[in-house]
Amino acid sequence: MKVVTEDHVCYSMSPKNKPAMTIPQGEVFRLDAKDCYSNRLKSEKDFFTAKMWDTVNPATGPVFIEGAHKGDILEIEIVDIKIRDYAVMSLEHGSGALGKFIEGQETTILPVREGKLVISENLSIRVNPMIGVIGTATEEDTLNGTPGEHGSNMDCKIITAGSTVYLPVNVEGALLAAGDIHALMGDGESCICGAEVSGSITMRAAVASRKIPTPCVETDRFFYFIGSAKSLDECEKIVLGKAHVFLTNSMMMKANEAARIMSLAGDLQVCQIVDPLKTMRFSIPKDILPG
Repeated sequence: MKVVTEDHVCYSMSPKNKPAMTIPQGEVFRLDAKDCYSNRLKSEKDFFTAKMWDTVNPATGPVFIEGAHKGDILEIEIVDIKIRDYAVMSLEHGSGALGKFIEGQETTILPVREGKLVISENLSIRVNPMIGVIGTATEEDTLNGTPGEHGSNMDCKIITAGSTVYLPVNVEGALLAAGDIHALMGDGESCICGAEVSGSITMRAAVASRKIPTPCVETDRFFYFIGSAKSLDECEKIVLGKAHVFLTNSMMMKANEAARIMSLAGDLQVCQIVDPLKTMRFSIPKDILPG
Protein backbone atom coordinates (compact mmCIF):
# COMPACT_ATOMS: atom_id res chain seq x y z
CA MET A 1 0.00 0.00 0.00
CA LYS A 2 1.30 3.44 -0.95
CA VAL A 3 1.68 5.96 1.88
CA VAL A 4 1.99 9.74 2.03
CA THR A 5 3.85 10.66 5.21
CA GLU A 6 2.88 13.54 7.48
CA ASP A 7 5.71 15.77 6.26
CA HIS A 8 3.86 16.15 2.91
CA VAL A 9 1.32 18.74 3.98
CA CYS A 10 -0.62 21.57 2.41
CA TYR A 11 -2.40 24.44 4.14
CA SER A 12 -4.67 25.34 1.25
CA MET A 13 -6.61 23.41 -1.37
CA SER A 14 -4.67 25.00 -4.19
CA PRO A 15 -4.36 23.93 -7.85
CA LYS A 16 -0.68 24.88 -7.52
CA ASN A 17 0.06 22.23 -4.88
CA LYS A 18 2.53 19.65 -6.17
CA PRO A 19 1.12 16.11 -5.85
CA ALA A 20 2.72 14.08 -3.07
CA MET A 21 1.58 10.90 -4.80
CA THR A 22 -0.20 9.71 -7.94
CA ILE A 23 -2.58 6.80 -7.50
CA PRO A 24 -4.75 4.74 -9.88
CA GLN A 25 -8.48 4.82 -9.30
CA GLY A 26 -9.67 2.23 -6.81
CA GLU A 27 -6.29 1.51 -5.26
CA VAL A 28 -6.08 1.65 -1.47
CA PHE A 29 -3.62 4.21 -0.05
CA ARG A 30 -2.82 5.81 3.31
CA LEU A 31 -2.34 9.37 4.48
CA ASP A 32 -0.42 9.94 7.73
CA ALA A 33 -1.71 13.15 9.27
CA LYS A 34 -0.55 15.62 11.91
CA ASP A 35 -3.11 17.01 14.34
CA CYS A 36 -4.70 20.41 13.72
CA TYR A 37 -1.96 22.12 15.73
CA SER A 38 0.75 20.56 13.50
CA ASN A 39 1.77 18.41 16.51
CA ARG A 40 3.15 21.49 18.28
CA LEU A 41 1.22 21.11 21.54
CA LYS A 42 2.88 18.23 23.38
CA SER A 43 2.15 19.11 27.03
CA GLU A 44 -0.28 21.13 29.10
CA LYS A 45 2.37 23.86 29.31
CA ASP A 46 2.14 24.45 25.54
CA PHE A 47 -0.46 26.92 24.28
CA PHE A 48 -1.88 27.78 20.89
CA THR A 49 -0.73 31.25 19.83
CA ALA A 50 -1.50 33.65 17.00
CA LYS A 51 1.85 32.76 15.40
CA MET A 52 0.55 29.22 14.80
CA TRP A 53 -2.39 30.23 12.58
CA ASP A 54 -0.30 29.79 9.43
CA THR A 55 0.24 26.11 10.24
CA VAL A 56 -3.22 25.22 11.52
CA ASN A 57 -5.22 22.35 9.97
CA PRO A 58 -2.46 20.78 7.86
CA ALA A 59 -3.83 18.35 5.28
CA THR A 60 -1.66 15.50 4.05
CA GLY A 61 -1.25 15.35 0.29
CA PRO A 62 -2.38 16.22 -2.18
CA VAL A 63 -2.97 12.98 -4.04
CA PHE A 64 -3.37 13.02 -7.82
CA ILE A 65 -6.12 10.56 -8.84
CA GLU A 66 -5.48 9.21 -12.32
CA GLY A 67 -8.40 9.69 -14.69
CA ALA A 68 -10.20 12.26 -12.54
CA HIS A 69 -11.11 15.20 -14.75
CA LYS A 70 -12.67 18.59 -14.11
CA GLY A 71 -16.44 18.21 -13.83
CA ASP A 72 -16.27 14.65 -12.43
CA ILE A 73 -17.36 13.65 -8.95
CA LEU A 74 -14.81 11.88 -6.77
CA GLU A 75 -16.05 9.00 -4.64
CA ILE A 76 -13.79 8.51 -1.61
CA GLU A 77 -14.24 5.46 0.61
CA ILE A 78 -12.84 5.88 4.12
CA VAL A 79 -11.49 2.39 4.81
CA ASP A 80 -9.93 2.96 8.23
CA ILE A 81 -8.77 5.66 10.67
CA LYS A 82 -6.05 4.99 13.25
CA ILE A 83 -5.27 7.50 16.01
CA ARG A 84 -2.45 8.03 18.53
CA ASP A 85 -2.88 7.33 22.24
CA TYR A 86 -3.64 10.88 23.38
CA ALA A 87 -5.64 13.90 22.24
CA VAL A 88 -5.11 17.63 22.72
CA MET A 89 -7.64 20.40 23.36
CA SER A 90 -6.51 24.03 23.55
CA LEU A 91 -9.11 26.49 24.87
CA GLU A 92 -8.90 30.27 25.19
CA HIS A 93 -11.30 32.88 26.52
CA GLY A 94 -13.29 34.41 23.69
CA SER A 95 -12.70 31.58 21.20
CA GLY A 96 -15.56 29.55 19.80
CA ALA A 97 -19.26 29.67 20.63
CA LEU A 98 -18.47 28.88 24.26
CA GLY A 99 -15.65 31.41 24.41
CA LYS A 100 -17.25 33.75 26.94
CA PHE A 101 -17.56 30.87 29.40
CA ILE A 102 -13.92 29.81 29.09
CA GLU A 103 -11.62 31.13 31.79
CA GLY A 104 -8.15 32.13 30.61
CA GLN A 105 -6.18 29.80 28.36
CA GLU A 106 -5.82 26.07 28.90
CA THR A 107 -4.30 23.11 27.09
CA THR A 108 -5.49 19.67 28.14
CA ILE A 109 -3.93 16.31 27.23
CA LEU A 110 -6.54 13.54 27.19
CA PRO A 111 -5.32 9.91 27.11
CA VAL A 112 -6.93 7.41 24.74
CA ARG A 113 -7.20 4.02 26.42
CA GLU A 114 -9.00 0.89 25.25
CA GLY A 115 -11.03 2.84 22.71
CA LYS A 116 -12.10 5.55 25.15
CA LEU A 117 -11.12 9.17 25.67
CA VAL A 118 -10.25 9.62 29.34
CA ILE A 119 -11.69 12.92 30.57
CA SER A 120 -11.14 12.33 34.29
CA GLU A 121 -10.89 9.48 36.78
CA ASN A 122 -14.66 9.10 36.69
CA LEU A 123 -15.46 9.93 33.07
CA SER A 124 -14.43 8.24 29.82
CA ILE A 125 -16.19 8.56 26.46
CA ARG A 126 -15.91 6.07 23.60
CA VAL A 127 -13.91 7.54 20.72
CA ASN A 128 -15.36 8.14 17.28
CA PRO A 129 -12.36 8.88 15.02
CA MET A 130 -13.42 11.26 12.26
CA ILE A 131 -11.84 13.46 9.60
CA GLY A 132 -12.17 17.21 10.06
CA VAL A 133 -10.52 18.28 6.79
CA ILE A 134 -11.01 16.44 3.51
CA GLY A 135 -11.15 18.27 0.22
CA THR A 136 -10.23 18.61 -3.42
CA ALA A 137 -8.37 21.54 -4.94
CA THR A 138 -10.30 24.61 -5.96
CA GLU A 139 -9.49 26.64 -9.04
CA GLU A 140 -7.99 29.29 -6.75
CA ASP A 141 -6.23 28.97 -3.36
CA THR A 142 -8.64 28.23 -0.48
CA LEU A 143 -7.23 27.91 3.02
CA ASN A 144 -7.90 24.58 4.74
CA GLY A 145 -9.64 26.33 7.63
CA THR A 146 -12.48 27.48 5.39
CA PRO A 147 -14.99 24.83 4.26
CA GLY A 148 -16.82 25.09 0.96
CA GLU A 149 -18.28 23.23 -1.99
CA HIS A 150 -14.91 21.49 -2.38
CA GLY A 151 -15.12 20.09 1.17
CA SER A 152 -12.10 20.96 3.36
CA ASN A 153 -12.71 21.89 7.04
CA MET A 154 -16.31 20.66 7.23
CA ASP A 155 -15.75 19.09 10.69
CA CYS A 156 -18.52 16.61 9.96
CA LYS A 157 -18.49 13.81 12.52
CA ILE A 158 -20.14 11.46 10.00
CA ILE A 159 -16.87 11.23 8.05
CA THR A 160 -15.58 8.10 9.75
CA ALA A 161 -14.32 4.66 8.75
CA GLY A 162 -16.98 3.00 6.60
CA SER A 163 -18.39 6.21 5.15
CA THR A 164 -18.05 7.39 1.55
CA VAL A 165 -17.43 11.05 0.72
CA TYR A 166 -18.42 12.60 -2.61
CA LEU A 167 -16.51 15.73 -3.67
CA PRO A 168 -16.29 17.71 -6.91
CA VAL A 169 -13.26 17.49 -9.18
CA ASN A 170 -12.29 21.07 -10.02
CA VAL A 171 -8.82 20.45 -11.47
CA GLU A 172 -7.11 17.58 -13.26
CA GLY A 173 -6.40 14.71 -10.84
CA ALA A 174 -8.66 16.24 -8.16
CA LEU A 175 -5.66 16.85 -5.81
CA LEU A 176 -7.26 15.20 -2.80
CA ALA A 177 -5.94 16.00 0.69
CA ALA A 178 -7.10 15.15 4.21
CA GLY A 179 -6.20 15.62 7.87
CA ASP A 180 -7.40 17.27 11.10
CA ILE A 181 -8.40 13.96 12.69
CA HIS A 182 -10.51 14.04 15.85
CA ALA A 183 -10.71 11.21 18.36
CA LEU A 184 -14.10 12.63 19.30
CA MET A 185 -16.15 15.71 18.46
CA GLY A 186 -19.75 16.70 19.09
CA ASP A 187 -21.91 18.41 16.49
CA GLY A 188 -21.11 22.11 16.52
CA GLU A 189 -17.54 21.78 17.86
CA SER A 190 -18.77 24.44 20.28
CA CYS A 191 -15.52 25.30 22.09
CA ILE A 192 -13.53 25.65 18.81
CA CYS A 193 -11.83 22.24 18.90
CA GLY A 194 -12.50 18.55 19.24
CA ALA A 195 -10.17 15.95 20.74
CA GLU A 196 -7.37 16.70 18.28
CA VAL A 197 -5.10 13.82 17.28
CA SER A 198 -2.55 12.77 14.71
CA GLY A 199 -3.09 9.45 12.98
CA SER A 200 -3.49 7.70 9.66
CA ILE A 201 -6.33 7.58 7.15
CA THR A 202 -6.69 4.62 4.79
CA MET A 203 -8.89 5.28 1.77
CA ARG A 204 -9.56 4.58 -1.88
CA ALA A 205 -10.84 7.01 -4.48
CA ALA A 206 -12.42 6.74 -7.91
CA VAL A 207 -14.61 8.76 -10.23
CA ALA A 208 -18.23 8.22 -9.21
CA SER A 209 -20.52 6.50 -11.69
CA ARG A 210 -23.50 8.65 -10.69
CA LYS A 211 -24.18 12.35 -10.35
CA ILE A 212 -24.96 13.47 -6.82
CA PRO A 213 -24.96 16.92 -5.18
CA THR A 214 -21.67 17.53 -3.37
CA PRO A 215 -20.28 17.56 -0.76
CA CYS A 216 -22.15 14.44 0.25
CA VAL A 217 -21.44 11.65 2.74
CA GLU A 218 -23.00 8.21 2.36
CA THR A 219 -23.18 5.65 5.16
CA ASP A 220 -24.90 2.28 5.29
CA ARG A 221 -28.11 3.98 6.45
CA PHE A 222 -28.09 7.60 5.25
CA PHE A 223 -27.17 10.17 2.64
CA TYR A 224 -25.94 13.46 4.15
CA PHE A 225 -25.86 16.61 2.01
CA ILE A 226 -23.45 19.26 3.27
CA GLY A 227 -23.25 23.02 2.83
CA SER A 228 -21.18 25.87 4.27
CA ALA A 229 -21.97 29.59 4.50
CA LYS A 230 -21.58 32.65 6.72
CA SER A 231 -24.79 31.91 8.63
CA LEU A 232 -26.75 28.81 9.58
CA ASP A 233 -29.77 30.30 7.81
CA GLU A 234 -27.80 30.29 4.56
CA CYS A 235 -26.48 26.78 5.25
CA GLU A 236 -30.00 25.52 5.75
CA LYS A 237 -31.10 26.73 2.33
CA ILE A 238 -28.06 25.18 0.66
CA VAL A 239 -28.42 21.70 2.16
CA LEU A 240 -32.20 21.57 1.72
CA GLY A 241 -31.74 22.53 -1.92
CA LYS A 242 -29.17 19.78 -2.48
CA ALA A 243 -31.36 17.15 -0.84
CA HIS A 244 -34.36 18.22 -2.91
CA VAL A 245 -32.33 18.06 -6.13
CA PHE A 246 -31.17 14.56 -5.17
CA LEU A 247 -34.71 13.32 -4.56
CA THR A 248 -36.19 14.87 -7.70
CA ASN A 249 -33.31 14.15 -10.10
CA SER A 250 -31.82 10.88 -8.83
CA MET A 251 -34.88 9.36 -7.17
CA MET A 252 -37.32 10.76 -9.79
CA MET A 253 -39.73 12.11 -7.17
CA LYS A 254 -42.12 14.93 -7.93
CA ALA A 255 -41.23 18.26 -6.33
CA ASN A 256 -44.01 18.24 -3.74
CA GLU A 257 -43.48 14.57 -2.90
CA ALA A 258 -39.79 15.23 -2.26
CA ALA A 259 -40.66 18.17 0.01
CA ARG A 260 -43.07 16.02 2.01
CA ILE A 261 -40.50 13.24 2.42
CA MET A 262 -37.85 15.73 3.56
CA SER A 263 -40.14 17.20 6.18
CA LEU A 264 -41.27 13.79 7.46
CA ALA A 265 -38.03 11.77 7.44
CA GLY A 266 -35.11 14.15 6.92
CA ASP A 267 -33.03 15.70 9.67
CA LEU A 268 -31.31 19.09 9.59
CA GLN A 269 -28.07 18.91 11.59
CA VAL A 270 -25.19 21.24 12.48
CA CYS A 271 -21.62 20.13 11.74
CA GLN A 272 -19.65 23.11 13.07
CA ILE A 273 -20.20 26.75 14.04
CA VAL A 274 -16.61 27.92 14.64
CA ASP A 275 -14.92 28.21 11.23
CA PRO A 276 -14.96 31.30 8.99
CA LEU A 277 -17.97 29.61 7.35
CA LYS A 278 -20.45 27.50 9.32
CA THR A 279 -21.42 24.01 8.11
CA MET A 280 -24.67 22.04 8.20
CA ARG A 281 -25.86 18.70 6.82
CA PHE A 282 -29.26 17.26 5.92
CA SER A 283 -29.79 13.52 6.28
CA ILE A 284 -32.07 11.27 4.23
CA PRO A 285 -32.57 7.67 5.41
CA LYS A 286 -31.86 5.17 2.64
CA ASP A 287 -34.60 2.74 3.66
CA ILE A 288 -37.33 5.14 2.49
CA LEU A 289 -35.86 5.60 -0.99
CA PRO A 290 -37.27 3.77 -4.00
CA GLY A 291 -35.08 0.95 -5.25
